[in-house]
Amino acid sequence: MGNWLKSILKRERRKRGKALEVKMIGKNTYLYESTTIWVKGEKRRKKVSKYIGKITPQGVIEGSRKKRDVRSIYEYGNAKFLIEIAQEIIPPLKEAFELDWKEIIAMGIIRCLNSTPLRLMKSRWEKLYLSNEMEVSLSPNVLSEKLRFIGANWDAQKKFFQYLLNGSKKLLFDLSSIVSSSENLRLAEKGYNTRHIYLKQVNFLLIFSSQRRLPVALKALPGSLRDVKALKNIIKEMDLSNHIVVLDRGFASYYLPELLGEREIKFILPLRRNFKIIKYEERLNELFSYRKRGINCGRMRYGEMFIYLFEDVKLRAEEETTFIEMIEEGRRKRADFNRERKKFGKIAILSNIDLPAKEIYLLYKEREDVEMAFDAMKNELENDKIYLSNDDAVRGYFFISFISLYFYFKILEMMRERGLVGKMSVNEILFELSNVYLVRYSDGEMGLSEIPKKVEEINKILGLKLIP
Repeated sequence: MGNWLKSILKRERRKRGKALEVKMIGKNTYLYESTTIWVKGEKRRKKVSKYIGKITPQGVIEGSRKKRDVRSIYEYGNAKFLIEIAQEIIPPLKEAFELDWKEIIAMGIIRCLNSTPLRLMKSRWEKLYLSNEMEVSLSPNVLSEKLRFIGANWDAQKKFFQYLLNGSKKLLFDLSSIVSSSENLRLAEKGYNTRHIYLKQVNFLLIFSSQRRLPVALKALPGSLRDVKALKNIIKEMDLSNHIVVLDRGFASYYLPELLGEREIKFILPLRRNFKIIKYEERLNELFSYRKRGINCGRMRYGEMFIYLFEDVKLRAEEETTFIEMIEEGRRKRADFNRERKKFGKIAILSNIDLPAKEIYLLYKEREDVEMAFDAMKNELENDKIYLSNDDAVRGYFFISFISLYFYFKILEMMRERGLVGKMSVNEILFELSNVYLVRYSDGEMGLSEIPKKVEEINKILGLKLIP
């Protein structure tokens, strides 16, 4: 605090005889009267700030913030739920982004509630009761600056991700992309997407915790970067030793297992069908069922590793039927059928883990959670990508999307534990909770609005503490 500011604050305290505080918002400095009120619904005292005016070197320019004072009712249930979920990650986030963690949490909450464009985040935030609890600046200009700073500070992001990684033993990896037509993005490069279409795109690598069923890391990458190179960079940057890494077959290469072994990383790597090390003619002596599908399986030694071979009986019949139809249409030849038939319905997995084949298969199948995470995230990113024309801003925006994705899957896991999946969606729960409002009365006290029956049920089933 500069000497001139200290002098003005001292003069104003003597003049007004009240407790005052100074707040920095953006590049401006403001003066507030500071007091406490009793919140009847929560049975506690709460600090309340009343706006006085803007501080300049010439003195205080008094004014009113009518826009803020007009609102007396706020969305409470949805925001209260999300800020409680956020408590777990606030300490590591605060350590990584000391000056920006509040804006990160606020943007993450907003994006989890609605797919809100950046330019509307400020007005959306002001409708939540948290706007009275957390002093954050979400004007479009400030947000753009924040996103660029967050995106440029990969070291802080990595520090936060490492905290989440350390609590996870089994990690699922996958790479996806969003199409971009921006001329200013260096990250947006031409590359092949999952459908093998050559487009200008931004790739992103997502790491998902298998046992916690939560996303634990995300990194934006150039669109031309292939799966193997992307993984190689992450392996060098993050400590993944003593973890089990489950990969997609897009990561398969002959040198990757050696690299993973050097880093003492346990891995499960599905192989592409054309890999020469796969012995499709080997007898499969074990069997089990997976979601009403018969699976034949077996394994063989490959140096110090194992190749696990699985045959999905239903998939084998489907692929064989499709191939026969292609022969009849003249798109494939009979000779091809005899050569390819031994591969139908089969999945080969290379691993340095010595486990029963069924356990390896189940670990591989947990990748479905990652695919669901990608779908949720890509839908959100698609809505705002036109506003992002700077590489650092894109990286920052990916980080905010990760935070909202974390909230989403945290709620989904709570629902799964209580048997709500299939009966309600995450968005439905947040919508129902939005019907609980916090009302600010003219005497300064606050209380909750009427509680709908549906909210009472959700509050009870999920074990929340939203209702006093």
